[in-house]
Amino acid sequence: MHSSPHQVGDVMTRAVVAVGREAPFKDIVERMEQWKVSALPVLEGDGRVIGVVSEADLLPKEEFRDSDPDPCTQLRRLSDLAKAGAVSAEELMSTPAVTVHTDATLAEAARIMALRRVKRLPVVSTGGVLEGVVSRGDLLKVFLRPDNELADEIRRDVVDVLFPAPIEPVHIMVTDGVATLTGRVGESARIPLATRMVRGVEGVVGVDCRLTAADAE
Repeated sequence: MHSSPHQVGDVMTRAVVAVGREAPFKDIVERMEQWKVSALPVLEGDGRVIGVVSEADLLPKEEFRDSDPDPCTQLRRLSDLAKAGAVSAEELMSTPAVTVHTDATLAEAARIMALRRVKRLPVVSTGGVLEGVVSRGDLLKVFLRPDNELADEIRRDVVDVLFPAPIEPVHIMVTDGVATLTGRVGESARIPLATRMVRGVEGVVGVDCRLTAADAE
């Protein structure tokens, strides 16, 4: 029985394009264009991630190509001005790299992306060696799970656990990711817990819990 892909390792892309610290500016741009990615991990030695070069790191070269910033702008954007004159990955990269481990949950990865305002995260081992890359799109793959698969998991991991002997059968219907639960159970206190647990199933878009309880009548 298939279960929810709760971890980054379940959805990440394992075939990753990367560059070394000596990679020239033009080679970085060419690889981004060829592989249709917006950022590249920078590696050294046995594949340890030492930084990331993104499109944002490359743009200052174009932005400041024909401009002479005033002193205030120079002080405020020292890092961007330095990158405008950079010619290699080592000079361009943001370091230390914002990374995530394979056993991180999808929610943890999503929070890191939101807080650090990045679209992709290198996935590394405990030693910092590159194992893959996870993108925003990868995190959204769980919403492609079939409705019947979601219903099976809700039955197995929620309903059968919380309501092993319902007064009336609990029916589960999932349509476009929205789970609807109907039926009559014994304890009203478990109904809010069931709603939270169903909402936590990877791929569920929404929950409409219509369960009633005998002890509330």
